[in-house]
Formats: sequence, structure tokens, C-alpha cells
Amino acid sequence: MSHRALAIATLAILMCGPGRAQIASPGSDSTRINRKMVTAAILTESAVYLGGMSYLQFVWYKDHQRVPFEFYNDNKGYLQIDKFGHAFGSYLESFIGYNWLRKAGVKKIPALLFGGTLGNILQAPIEIFDGFYEGWGFSWGDIIANTAGSAFLIGQELLFNEQLVRYKLSYWKSPNLDMSNGYLGDNALEGFFYDYNGHSFWLSVPINRILPVRRIPDWLSVAVGYGANGMFGEFKNVRYYHGAWIPETERYRQFLLSLDIDWPRIRTNSRFLRKVLNAMAFIKLPFPAIEFNTLGKVKGYWMYW
Repeated sequence: MSHRALAIATLAILMCGPGRAQIASPGSDSTRINRKMVTAAILTESAVYLGGMSYLQFVWYKDHQRVPFEFYNDNKGYLQIDKFGHAFGSYLESFIGYNWLRKAGVKKIPALLFGGTLGNILQAPIEIFDGFYEGWGFSWGDIIANTAGSAFLIGQELLFNEQLVRYKLSYWKSPNLDMSNGYLGDNALEGFFYDYNGHSFWLSVPINRILPVRRIPDWLSVAVGYGANGMFGEFKNVRYYHGAWIPETERYRQFLLSLDIDWPRIRTNSRFLRKVLNAMAFIKLPFPAIEFNTLGKVKGYWMYW
């Protein structure tokens, strides 16, 4: 499930996030390897891996019974928001691993091989664990989404020598959270991991890389996004939870168009501000947006959260 993928990705950000790993400049290829930085990257990534596995073993699965290995097809679950979350977590972890190794002086291909695949390395054990516990199951759809996240990073580095298209996440507490009586979480923090209605995933690209207009600043981007709403359950909505009725809602998909800022492209001489901007590379902040949804409606937002 994507909330576990996001949890491990969050742990990776806290321990070795983009602000610390920096973002490799297009075309850079140092010939000197900083062995201390490589060692730090390996140790930190190992700590993230062990921390994630410990969380699964001693927290997540503690109340679940082990069963013979089984499969679970959740490809239609949560209108695929779950799969976008898996891909995002894998992309982010792979980005961190790749850029840290590049910053340490590792050449592009080895860095892609050992760092660009980090998302798959961290996420695959989740799927294997799921296969052995009651109520879950090994999901090929999750494996494909994880692979797509890492492949999106690797493919762009090979094609463009940079991350031309940013894969971003936005989240805002949805009205469904307060109507769920705890089913989607008890507060906004829990909602970040359980309320899929509040997630939107975006592909953001600088406008001046699409249109040959030099006056457009490098950091101004256009973003296309995907979200879903009306969900109180994986495949169909629950109507009753913890002694209270949940309002009947219709599940629908949202296709979004908005402006965006590519934070790392903003020029600054401040090392501190540079780290802040790098750390914001995958956050989509509110901007005016247009929504096309599967209810047949078109909506405009002064600010889409």
C-alpha cells in the first residue's frame, strides 16, 4: 500500500534527503570519488532499509498472522492512487541514491545502477512481506509501480542527462477525512498516509523547455496531475465504521492542469537556500488549476491544494 511506501520514502528524506544529497548538475562527471561520502551513503541507505524492515516486522505486521505465500490483485484499488504513490516513493528514493553517489564523484552509469535502483531495493521487501501475512498478499501491480518509479529517474538521466520532468506530490486534508469517523485517519497527519482523496501526483516540466520563449524564467513550469475523490474504501466505499454511518459518495478520477515552480532551478548564491530549494524539488505547492473529472464536470480553482 502506498502509505507504507510513503512512510519509507519519508524516512529516506529525513535521513538522506535531497537537501543533503544535493542535485547533480547536468553534464557533471567528477573523476575523484569521495570515499567518505560513498561510505556515508551506503551506511545511511542501509539504516533506512533496516529501519523500514523493522517497522514492517515489529509494528505493521504484529497483529497479522503468517500464512503460506499468496498473491493479491489490487490493481483497481483506490482508483490507482495507491500505484501512483508506490511509483512516487520509488522515484524519490532512487533520486536520493543516485544524486548522493553522483555528488560523491561516482560516474553516471554506476550511480544509476547502484543508486537509481534504490527505490526497487527498498520497496520490494514490502511486497514480499505482504505475501506471507493474512489480509495482504504479494502484488505484481505494486512491483510494476515501484519499477516504473526507478525507471522514470533512470530513463530521464539517460535521455536528457537531467530530471527534465519532475514527479511531484501535493496533499491537502480532504473533507472526507472528517466524515470517515477515523476510517481515513484521526487527524491530518494520519490522513497523509491513509486518506487517498487528499493526494495528487504531478508531472511538472519547465515551460521554456516546451515553448521556445526565452523570457519565461527557467523555474516556471506547467504540471499535469492525477487525483481521485469520493473514496472510503479500496474497491468500494464502506458505509458504516466504528458505530457511525459514513455518507454515500461517488468515486471519481480527477485530471488536473496547473502551473508550478521547479525550485532547484531558482538561482541563488546562498548555500542554505540552495539546500531548502533542493529539498522542495518534489513538492507541488498550491496554484490555480483546472480539473477535468470522470463525473463529466470541469472545475476551475483559484488555488488547488
